[in-house]
Amino acid sequence: MTLPTGLRALRHRDFRLFWSGQLVSLVGTWMQSVAQAWLVLQLTNSPFRLGLVSALQFLPILLFSLVTGALADRVRKRRLLLGTQAALALQALTLAALVFTGRVEYWHVAGLALLYGCASVLDMPTRQAFVVELTGREDLVNAIALNSAAFNTARIVGPAVAGLLIGRFGVAPAFLLNGLSFLVVLGALAAVRAEGRPRPRAPGTVLAEVGAGVRYALATPRVAMVLGLVLAVSVCVFNFNVYVPLLARNVLGEGAEGFGFLMSAVGFGAVTGALALATLGGRRPPLAAILTAAVIACAGLLALAQVGRFGAAVPLLFVTGFGAIIFMASCNTTLQLSAPDELRGRIMGLYALMFGGATPIGAFLVGSLAELAGVRVTLGAAGATGLVALAAIALWWRRRAGDWR
Repeated sequence: MTLPTGLRALRHRDFRLFWSGQLVSLVGTWMQSVAQAWLVLQLTNSPFRLGLVSALQFLPILLFSLVTGALADRVRKRRLLLGTQAALALQALTLAALVFTGRVEYWHVAGLALLYGCASVLDMPTRQAFVVELTGREDLVNAIALNSAAFNTARIVGPAVAGLLIGRFGVAPAFLLNGLSFLVVLGALAAVRAEGRPRPRAPGTVLAEVGAGVRYALATPRVAMVLGLVLAVSVCVFNFNVYVPLLARNVLGEGAEGFGFLMSAVGFGAVTGALALATLGGRRPPLAAILTAAVIACAGLLALAQVGRFGAAVPLLFVTGFGAIIFMASCNTTLQLSAPDELRGRIMGLYALMFGGATPIGAFLVGSLAELAGVRVTLGAAGATGLVALAAIALWWRRRAGDWR
């Protein structure tokens, strides 16, 4: 199959199926993300409790991603993904039923967010490590960029549709549609031929294998630096599910539709960045470009702290999303190309720990600070802290290696 350079990973049948199913499911996931945040604000009107739900959703990743990364190297990845996607579907349908019947309470949302995290901690490293099985190393950079484009196309469509649905029918349809969307990805996974079989490995316990992955990461300077950057940016930047609803409601005075379109602005920026990245060949992104993208994302938050109008917030959220996705996709690519095949699940488990595991810490801090000092102070503090952390990591790298290629 002849495809443009930016789409060449789609020439692989299994990746086409996987990518298409994920695209549909991710639209539903973003619809649920918006609906869940809005539901928490409706039930509690509390920034702290909103941050707590986000923290609970990512807490299992903080606690268990190293172990599940090792597990991803031990099992058939396709089968594990079928199980995690089915569990996520049941979680969404349970939320829909609670809201439709009028019985939903805050503790239901918090508990189901925790269950979502338990499924995600298995799903995330396995899904990341499975991509190379679908495309091979030669098209991995393009595949990761296309996955990012799908994720962020869904981030455009999902919040916008969810905002319109919530404004007219309430939050329940968003949860229902998300649950049904998993049928598409389950069908796609069932049709994929690649099993993602584990590579041959020496006998040993899961904890010993976790240790081997951590030692490899610490002994490889480029991997260690990229993981440090991911940690800093994840704590400070990737809490859009907390920042954006608070900005929409408490600063800009917007309702559900305005909130949905603000989330879509982040998605527009991110999908633009992902498509730009997809035009690269199989090259590993230079560290200078990764650091620049991280600076753009942090500076975007700092600028948002000064915003008081909807029209000004939209372009700034676009820029923040643009920088954030180039940064994360480039980090993902660098780690996957650096990792030996037999360690890829464990390295992606470390990536999940730094990315998703840092989120509950950031979400809890963001929610707490917003409750005490307001949204503007929180945005400014997050952006400034991120820039200081990036400067410290850049200084360490300059003294350690100094090679920004």
